[in-house]
Amino acid sequence: MRLSILCFTFGVWLLQQQGALPIALALSVLAGFGAVLLALAALARRLRIAAAVGAFLLGFAWAGGMAHWRLADALPEANEGRDIVVVGVVNGLPQRLDHGLRFNFKVEQADFKVPAQLSLAWYRGWRREADEEGTAERSQSAVPDIHAGERWRLTLRLKRPHGNLNPHGFDYEAWLLEAGIRATGYVRPASDNARLEAFVATPSTLVEHLRESIRARFLRILPDAPYVGILIALTVGDQRAIDNEQWQLFSRSGITHLMSISGLHVTMFASFAYALLLWLWRRSPALMLRLPAQKAAVVGGFLAAFGYCLLSGFAVPAQRTLYMLAVVALALWTQRVLSASRVLALALLLVLLLDPWAVLAAGFWLSFGAVGVLFYLGGGRLGKAHWLAEWGRAQWAVTVGMIPALLLLFQQFSLVSPLTNALAIPLVSFVITPLAMLAAAIPPLGFLLVLAHWITAGMMAFVAWLADFSWAVWQQHAPPVWALLLALAGSAWLLLPRGFPARWLGAVLFLPLLYVPPARPPTGEATLTLLDVGQGLAIHVQTASHDLLYDTGPIFSLEANSGDRIIVPYLRAKGVSRLDGMVISHQDNDHAGGAKSVLDAVPVGWMINSLPFEHELSAVPVETLSCYDGQSWQWDGVLFEVLHPQVAQYDAPAKVSNTLSCVLRVSNAYGSVLLTADVQSLSEQAMLARHSSRLRADVLLAPHHGSRTSSTPKFIAAVAPKDVVFPVGYRNRFHHPHAETINRYLASGARLHRTDLEGALTLRIVAGGVVIEAEREIRRRYWHGQ
Repeated sequence: MRLSILCFTFGVWLLQQQGALPIALALSVLAGFGAVLLALAALARRLRIAAAVGAFLLGFAWAGGMAHWRLADALPEANEGRDIVVVGVVNGLPQRLDHGLRFNFKVEQADFKVPAQLSLAWYRGWRREADEEGTAERSQSAVPDIHAGERWRLTLRLKRPHGNLNPHGFDYEAWLLEAGIRATGYVRPASDNARLEAFVATPSTLVEHLRESIRARFLRILPDAPYVGILIALTVGDQRAIDNEQWQLFSRSGITHLMSISGLHVTMFASFAYALLLWLWRRSPALMLRLPAQKAAVVGGFLAAFGYCLLSGFAVPAQRTLYMLAVVALALWTQRVLSASRVLALALLLVLLLDPWAVLAAGFWLSFGAVGVLFYLGGGRLGKAHWLAEWGRAQWAVTVGMIPALLLLFQQFSLVSPLTNALAIPLVSFVITPLAMLAAAIPPLGFLLVLAHWITAGMMAFVAWLADFSWAVWQQHAPPVWALLLALAGSAWLLLPRGFPARWLGAVLFLPLLYVPPARPPTGEATLTLLDVGQGLAIHVQTASHDLLYDTGPIFSLEANSGDRIIVPYLRAKGVSRLDGMVISHQDNDHAGGAKSVLDAVPVGWMINSLPFEHELSAVPVETLSCYDGQSWQWDGVLFEVLHPQVAQYDAPAKVSNTLSCVLRVSNAYGSVLLTADVQSLSEQAMLARHSSRLRADVLLAPHHGSRTSSTPKFIAAVAPKDVVFPVGYRNRFHHPHAETINRYLASGARLHRTDLEGALTLRIVAGGVVIEAEREIRRRYWHGQ
């Protein structure tokens, strides 16, 4: 059975790696073959290979069938960007943004075809008002209070699921698919936007209403408490209540797994309910005669766990634990004995039957992996050590066993996590969470939140002290698959029972994972990665031994920008621990928005920019110079030349910062790339007058994202690019690239590339010219663009 479930899991995983979804008929045939093989294996128990193959085919077919069903609920392309009036119910916890509100919406009716589940934002807008003297002035229009369970009529603008796609980056479209959200959008200002009903009672809205009321009560009791978000997350699973700085601290200290409804919390809650019901049931002879106390307590414990999981948002770790408890409860009820590995395997099967996209989530692998390591540690060992020794051994096992997965998924792991977890696990699981749960369940006990917060603050002070050490986190590049497999084998070898010969060889198998350097271009070649940052620009230029960052992308919100969300994780995955140089082309937020986050996270040798004023990018001191025509340097046989702006332009500040855009030409013996930032037609004319022959390049970064005010015919002719790339956001509000600009490039015979359609673009200047690779082609998945 366990082998068959593992093969079923592999089939589900393989389907999720497909670039195109197999047709329904092919999936039906595979499912039929799989069922026949399983039936034959059931009749003849020795046919284990047939059972394994059959389970694999059924897993592949099951995931494919579920994908067809979910993708059928799609937003037609014709309905993107048009005003659509819908009526529906708010069916999730609304989340406050720095400029509005975000919430999930279940559609009941609409005047055009839309998916059943939407993710919406309602932004504060600007409106003109007149004061008492009749003078017009602008003010922000407020966003109404929205609560779970309300029925609204709204006018929306929707788009199909779309997210940035970068090397080693997060696939937002996969996350939306797993969540069942098939379109995103925002609420349009309209006079008929109205709340139709205060509360629509359904099982899901009742749960969400309860979660929201608990969150609101916590915020009232602890209005300005720094760690109230942790208590909310531990109680109702709302992890977005925790701010970004605290998440970074959790990551450095290795306690991120505790800031959600983990399996330990669910098990603890179920155990408490089991013990309480067992004690109460045994007090009544009448109840004992009707049903044995142990069976009643098992049912009560499972129902308590189920309720806690619903309250927490039903994340994968909670699901896994609930299903394991269900299997254990069923075994106890039927008086059957199941091994721990069978319980874990059955929980795995249930998770994938209900959610075949769970294999796309990091939490799935970390959750099942950690439990699997603990089962492996306890299997086949004789005797029992002191509880403290057992605890230490478990911490050691989970740390060693999860290092390969953490490096693959996040390219870092915390070296202080054994110490922080030794304190945080018992405090969070047995003190803080129970206090928060009591305060949530019994409103008069709200004062317990103050005690829970005081304990949390003390714990976080200790955690912050440990995380502040410079050596607290090991960071490195994303490991190759072969090194990962060796490290997994090494962890299994290291965790063999004491007395097994040569266990130290397991540590040797970790060495390639930790010390094999990432690939870099050979001397004389260069690789430019145009990152997909939406409507903005960020380019990583790498030579044999040097790294340069040209622009740092946009600001997304007060707490998020492309620097911390995209660029820093990308650099870490690529093994770039230091930037030799950084170029900030000009001051616009879509080019300089992520600079502070990058400078705070990555050492930078020097920076050149065209900022016309004292611009405090970061508290970290960096040698900074103005960017001007005539600057040049060579790295590893690759030439870098600044072609714009002129020094004199800094003495006459321009009305538009685009005029000062720093233009950089990167070239070697094989080809060249011209990076133009946001220069417009006047700057193009000036460069033509100064550098008409030096502008020629194989690849051109389209000036100003392909706007109508740039890319003049003379400039295009002087550059004569074979390829043109447009760094643009999907359905951006500027409508870049403009149709006229596209037609000019098409008339020149150039091939066009766009980050909104192709994801990050990797340009390799190698022997034979410039080779361009698109991330959406490399990582093509069946849900992209759907």
